[in-house]
Amino acid sequence: MTNLILFVNAFLSYFLLFLFIIALVVIACVIGVKWRKSKDAKAAAAGQAESAEGGAAS
Repeated sequence: MTNLILFVNAFLSYFLLFLFIIALVVIACVIGVKWRKSKDAKAAAAGQAESAEGGAAS
């Protein structure tokens, strides 16, 4: 019986660690996607501003 308790304790410990790591990966992916979309939006806005200035100067 003691071995079963030790096994369950170790299993739950590693399972919680696994869940923690998975949560960190998901959070990192969400942050990465938000930052990438923000960067793309800024680049698009800068590109439109440059094309508008270029068109007016021509």
